[in-house]
Amino acid sequence: MKPGNSEIEQRRRTPGADDDLPLVDRALAGDTEAFELLVRRHERRVYRTVLALTGKPEDAEEALQDTFLNAYQHLRDFRRDSRFTTWLTRIAINAALHKIRGRRENASLDDPDLSESAYMPQHFERWQENPEQVYAAAELRQLIEDAIQALPPAYRVVFVLRDVSEMDTVEAAEALGLTIAALKSRLLRARLMVRERLAVRLEGRPGLKSKLVRTGWMIRGMMTGRLSRVPGQKEVN
Repeated sequence: MKPGNSEIEQRRRTPGADDDLPLVDRALAGDTEAFELLVRRHERRVYRTVLALTGKPEDAEEALQDTFLNAYQHLRDFRRDSRFTTWLTRIAINAALHKIRGRRENASLDDPDLSESAYMPQHFERWQENPEQVYAAAELRQLIEDAIQALPPAYRVVFVLRDVSEMDTVEAAEALGLTIAALKSRLLRARLMVRERLAVRLEGRPGLKSKLVRTGWMIRGMMTGRLSRVPGQKEVN
């Protein structure tokens, strides 16, 4: 067990914590409708994750299909020592990284060796309210998407899981094989890097609200429309 992961181990020992298990059992027994229900329940989160990681809708759609195909083919390999969503997220991340590597881009999830200046704020001008006065919502959304795509993959995947897909800290750490402390450290750096990139782009103009140092609340609000679209499907609770 990695140090600092006592919360993860505690969750693993907690029975009855996974609402997906009845559907998994039915799917393993040959009930294809049960697996279709699992797809409908999770495809929106999976799509948000792979789209934010790949940055391209066409790659995201292929990664989405690959995720559920691999999950179906390897469902018997799900060992139930983690939540089904955690297991599925690992598959989705690997599918997205495969697409990125196919573009011959660096997709390592190792912590990059960055100097502190790479993520510490350099711009301290007072930010005003109402960035929409300068940028339309669509333009602001594009700035945010560009800032996310500019993150190193090791930080981008943490940022996406926590601030876009809204996965909780324990589950995100487990999905990535990180300690809680390591995940929180990467998330803080990612948020600072996004904030700094946006500050540079908005320098000298009315900018984002000062709360953007915590980034996630605005990221979700600005990106939900695009990142949650899976044509013809609705999420099942």
